[in-house]
Amino acid sequence: MRDTTAPKDGAAAGAVPSALTTAEQVPALRITVEGVRAAEFAAVPTLEFALRIAGTGGAEVRSVILETQLRIAVARRGYDEACRERLADLFGPPELWGRKPASLLWAQIVTQLPAFTGETTALLRVPCTYDFDVAAAKYLDGVRDGEIPLEFLFSGTVFALAGGMLRATRIPWDTEAGFRMPAATWRDLMDRYFPGAAWLRLGRDTFDRLHAYRTRNALPGWDDVVESLLEAGADGRADAR
Repeated sequence: MRDTTAPKDGAAAGAVPSALTTAEQVPALRITVEGVRAAEFAAVPTLEFALRIAGTGGAEVRSVILETQLRIAVARRGYDEACRERLADLFGPPELWGRKPASLLWAQIVTQLPAFTGETTALLRVPCTYDFDVAAAKYLDGVRDGEIPLEFLFSGTVFALAGGMLRATRIPWDTEAGFRMPAATWRDLMDRYFPGAAWLRLGRDTFDRLHAYRTRNALPGWDDVVESLLEAGADGRADAR
């Protein structure tokens, strides 16, 4: 038998909750990149990108888990002959540059944003490596002038008060921003941490052979080891046994 008891609190039977007003909806985010600087007092080389985040409507954002894929838009700038030579290890000889990728992955970062209403700012911290086996490091070292075009592809989750409830929504995949970073920014950062130096990662067996060569030839430093091998190789008499 169907229950015909009237709903409590005067609610109509089968009533559908009203749609949230614009002010009550979880806000969509507009994110722009306004600048970049070297992080102070960081244990490893780190760049900080200044973000401005604006939310539509008046809903109170309780927190944001912001996921960022940072890419280098290599096809969005030109390269002179000297730069092409430095990047040959990455993109090949000039005749193959037409096949170079449109972009290179630099980093993937997750940032926790605190509560805000309307608009806020945040720093996106990007650790930087001097490992030249990493494609992004090869590129950033090879480009010595002008600007480096960057793409920031955002995703993640927004937690906001909407309609009297805490609601969560995903950041759309088409949320992105562009920024042109001066090429000197990365190089100046590396010069601060490794002044006048560069890092070369070697396998253990290779290092042991170099160490034995250094000891056998009484060479005072690693620069002397490499210089000796380069000179010997140029003379056709290299011996790194």
